[in-house]
Amino acid sequence: MSLQVEKLEKSMAKLTIEVSADDLEKALQGAYMKQKNKISLPGFRKGKVPRQMIEKMYGPEIFYDDAANELIPKAYADAYDECEEDIVSRPEIDVVQLEKGKPFIFTATVALKPEVTLGQYKGLEVEKVSTRVTQKEIDARVEAEAEKNARTVTVEDRPVQDGDDIILDFEGFVDGVAFEGGKGENYSLKIGSGSFIPGFEEQLIGVEAGADVEVNVTFPDEYHAEELKGKAAVFKCTVHEIKTKELPEIDDEFASEVSEFDTLEEYKEDIKAKIKEEKAAQGKEKQEDEVVEQAVKNAQYELPEAMIDTQVSQMAENFSRRIQAQGMTMEQYFQFTGMTAEKMLEEMRPQAVKSIETRLVLEAIVKAENIEASEEKIEEEIARMAESYHMDADKIKEFMGDEEKKQMKEDIAVQEAITFLVENAVEK
Repeated sequence: MSLQVEKLEKSMAKLTIEVSADDLEKALQGAYMKQKNKISLPGFRKGKVPRQMIEKMYGPEIFYDDAANELIPKAYADAYDECEEDIVSRPEIDVVQLEKGKPFIFTATVALKPEVTLGQYKGLEVEKVSTRVTQKEIDARVEAEAEKNARTVTVEDRPVQDGDDIILDFEGFVDGVAFEGGKGENYSLKIGSGSFIPGFEEQLIGVEAGADVEVNVTFPDEYHAEELKGKAAVFKCTVHEIKTKELPEIDDEFASEVSEFDTLEEYKEDIKAKIKEEKAAQGKEKQEDEVVEQAVKNAQYELPEAMIDTQVSQMAENFSRRIQAQGMTMEQYFQFTGMTAEKMLEEMRPQAVKSIETRLVLEAIVKAENIEASEEKIEEEIARMAESYHMDADKIKEFMGDEEKKQMKEDIAVQEAITFLVENAVEK
């Protein structure tokens, strides 16, 4: 295999790859061996027709496609390894010469990693992180915990109120005729949830348990059932049961039941500390987003379309794997959501561009500042992976090849570049 590299405009390149005539002959013979059992000629048993006879009858081109498909993947992989350029897209293959007795020549047009000219990336302005915690925030957390520990009780001494859970029967009628899908028995409904047609739940407020009531509503113009759009309807309802949540008393006993603390005051102090930690983490993440966005905006580069297309394809493949892991095919996903493959790729494109831009600029900063992944950070990442996969850290190291180790170091260095940007930013 021999390789020639021709650089093109807009960070593209054409690789001209030549495979020897001997290797082409081996591939042609391999294609013949695979196909010979499918070919028959008068006077020969099936599978026993000599290659020369087949080529004489149908032309040598009969085996060209299979031979090319056999040769191209390995030849391109070898060229990729030999090429000193940083290839960042899948190849677009074109066959230049495919003829028996001659070298096999094809080209692979690829995108190269574009050059990045950094703008200002030190001294960028970021919002100051505030970790102040208000009493209102603490009380809201306590009340949320009380909600989680509330018990549901049946109400018998009052009518339905907003926020109640009720059990009811209902049947809907349009022009006096019951319609399909409009009936339910012992249905559980939370008043105020907006689960039903606008105006339905509000008309049940004030109704006593055991009472019958007629609810008058109008279906929205955009309702999913065509025959009901904009139609006036009457629902005949029977409220069987009214339930409400009974919150626990918020005191020391409550604190001891929902936490490791004996008093409400200690519990609230712990909540305050946790909210403070959350705000610090959120503030740090926001600052990271701010400096990266500014550094990318200040840099200059030109993204090749093939690089973006490759990133979009990879994102789509990853999404497809996640969908399949949930037991659903992409066809089913498209059917349920109304999405199409073309629309999905179009919607992924802006995120793909942002991802590429961010990575390119951060890698340029890594290079400019000579940032390297420390052994400590590498060990931390391996420990994190070991915990995630429930494996021993030494086993993780054993399974990692040189390429995986290189990728890990690059990823850590990129993350360190973000830390560098924050540390060199100015709070406003």
